[in-house]
Amino acid sequence: MAFEDLLEDPVIQKYLHELVGPKGMPVAAAPPDGEVTDEELAEELGLELNDVRRALFILYENDLAAYRRLRDEDSGWLTYLWTFQYEEIPEQLEEEMYRLLEGLEERREYERNNEFYLCEHCGIRFEFGEAMEFGFECPECGNQVEAMENTRLVTAMESRIDELRSELNVDAEA
Repeated sequence: MAFEDLLEDPVIQKYLHELVGPKGMPVAAAPPDGEVTDEELAEELGLELNDVRRALFILYENDLAAYRRLRDEDSGWLTYLWTFQYEEIPEQLEEEMYRLLEGLEERREYERNNEFYLCEHCGIRFEFGEAMEFGFECPECGNQVEAMENTRLVTAMESRIDELRSELNVDAEA
């Protein structure tokens, strides 16, 4: 996928937005060619320098930006020259999808293998053992906790798991 196509992809735009937030999105969405300083970006985009620096650091932490330091011989000041590295975004998104799939599969098993009780008043959910410890009464309000049916939740998780497996071209677990 070409660099320009990456930035037009709504999934990648959403990913960048989730990383840097609304204040950092102008930085992430319009990376310049070549090296640029944070001050140049702030001036060019009309943003606060701190917002630009925050966005650059988040991109750096996620391997989407790199910098090179130059020291001014006279003043000793350091200048950071930033470059953007978005080529890895599709692979990072795929890794994220695998993590999500694994997390959903673990959570589904937890939901399947436990019995839950709910305090309708407080909205607090308890595992069977916790509910039994409290005499099937909510420790917050004293109301009786009721057995909770989680079939719809498990079904929704299974549906999302199937979608992710299909997108990732992963076979169902044995």
